Amino acid sequence: MSDSSRTANEITTQPDCWRRAAEAAAAAGSGAGLPRPGERVAVTGCGTSWFMAQAYAALREASGQGVTDAFAASEFPLGRAYDRVVAITRSGTTTEVLDLLGALRGRTETLALTADPATPVMDAAIATAVLDWADEESVVQTRFATTALAFLRAGLDGPDPVLRAAEDAESALAAPLPEVALGAEQWTFLGTGWTYGLAQEAALKMREAAGAWTEAYPAMEYRHGPISITGPGRVTWILGPVPAGLTAEVAGAGGTAVADSGLDPLADLVRVHRLAVAVAESRGLNPDTPRGLTRSVILKG
Repeated sequence: MSDSSRTANEITTQPDCWRRAAEAAAAAGSGAGLPRPGERVAVTGCGTSWFMAQAYAALREASGQGVTDAFAASEFPLGRAYDRVVAITRSGTTTEVLDLLGALRGRTETLALTADPATPVMDAAIATAVLDWADEESVVQTRFATTALAFLRAGLDGPDPVLRAAEDAESALAAPLPEVALGAEQWTFLGTGWTYGLAQEAALKMREAAGAWTEAYPAMEYRHGPISITGPGRVTWILGPVPAGLTAEVAGAGGTAVADSGLDPLADLVRVHRLAVAVAESRGLNPDTPRGLTRSVILKG
């Protein structure tokens, strides 16, 4: 991994960031504004933050703690009633998130997770969790997004799952990447339940950092059309549980499956972060400066 890339360097800090997030969630307890069991909750964000929202929403609902939906901030259904809305915004300046929090003020409890305490989101949300140790210089999000999810995850089931994931992430940073993935021409990422949000993030990271042709789907939906893109030189990467027979079908279509890493799915996402940087650099691209992107989307007018 190149020392010249800020993105690459930030990727390596994720295990320590997750451990700190687990400690922060435990220390904050009920005072953090985290969703309480039984509440009806919506989680929102834009881009990578939206995909982390999807992952957390699936985790929370699967844990039996209550109905949990996830929406892109621009698509939030204001006509629906929620006990609490959680917004994820690294910059604290994203227009759609600030507009949504403003619309919810006085009618819904809100919590914002951000990396920068000197931004408008601190006043827009009722409660805030500042994860400033996970802030990034790179335009491309890696460690803030996963740290936000680690913080929320620790608020569900305590710190242990996050601490185990951090150990796995260290393994993900140390092990060689699959050669077949490094040399592929196209990548499809699949997930089930909460890992579908991770699959969406994996595909986005490859697009942002490397300008790569990537797609993402729920794992069981892959056979309902998307498998048609599979072929020689193309990789299907499955994060989390692998549906029975799926890897055989990938092989039958001429593609190669990357699955069963043995790592926590969040740690497996770290491998994809590394892959995005490696592919970008192999194409002569700087992953720190993706085409057409800025650190925060601030709309005018």
